[in-house]
Amino acid sequence: MSLIIGGFALLAVWWIIFIVIAIVRKQTPIFLFLLVLFLAWAVAEVLLLARNPDIAAGLLIVPFIILIQMMRIIPEYQRGVLFRLGRLQKVLSPGFNLILPFSLDVLRKVDMRTFTIDVSKQEVITRDNVTVVVDAVVYFNVFDPILAVVKVADYTKSTSLLAQTILRSVLGQHELDDMLAKRAELGQVLQKLLDDATDPWGIKVSAVEIKAVELAESMKRAIARQAEAERERRAKIIAAEGELQASEKLAQAAEVLSKSPSSLQLRYLQTLTEIAVEKNSTIIFPLPLEFLNFFSKIAEKDPE
Repeated sequence: MSLIIGGFALLAVWWIIFIVIAIVRKQTPIFLFLLVLFLAWAVAEVLLLARNPDIAAGLLIVPFIILIQMMRIIPEYQRGVLFRLGRLQKVLSPGFNLILPFSLDVLRKVDMRTFTIDVSKQEVITRDNVTVVVDAVVYFNVFDPILAVVKVADYTKSTSLLAQTILRSVLGQHELDDMLAKRAELGQVLQKLLDDATDPWGIKVSAVEIKAVELAESMKRAIARQAEAERERRAKIIAAEGELQASEKLAQAAEVLSKSPSSLQLRYLQTLTEIAVEKNSTIIFPLPLEFLNFFSKIAEKDPE
């Protein structure tokens, strides 16, 4: 008998604590529910304790059945959307919470952390009729748990499918060169469109990144040939510009040397000195035209 009385006292304290928590949090329906059941249970225990101790001992299990079902613990990174008899009530904050048992209250927990969706590879035909396979990643989080539960059945799957549709639609309006060179700009466009579309669901899309753009092997070879031809064109232009600059400098040097004929002779001697340093067995040295003119004049004076 004393054991039953001790158990009844402990369970009564546990039940009263729950009643006090409901009063502090101003949860009137839960307070009334706990109070009515507690009074009914306490009266039944007192009446049966003297008449039928076995039934009174069996009633000690009632608080476990009721109170344990009412306890809900929500982590810091989640929020709880509460439905009472099928109607939306409010959002429960993280920590210890009380709800009505026996499915009178239904609690849906919503994760508020950032999700990462790997958008499956999409085959896209660009505006210049090139077939590419695009792979992207979407980062999003829930900013309104009520909308995420009430307005859409599965916000993760819906966001993923919508991202695939917008990805094909937007990238199909751009040429291949823009797609390869302007991934960051295209990612911002995709992020804005996807964010606007998912806003009624309580979803905030923070970023969309295009991971890879895969091309067919024939297109890769064509792009390689194009890049090679572009490099050759640049090389020829650079060589031509070098020739032009060199000819301009040579023209300026010739003009300077023409003003002082002796400087040309000094240039010959300098060139001979540079050639002699290389220890060549054969030295080809230019003969000034003035020497030939000198001998031609001598031949004219003395024809014999």
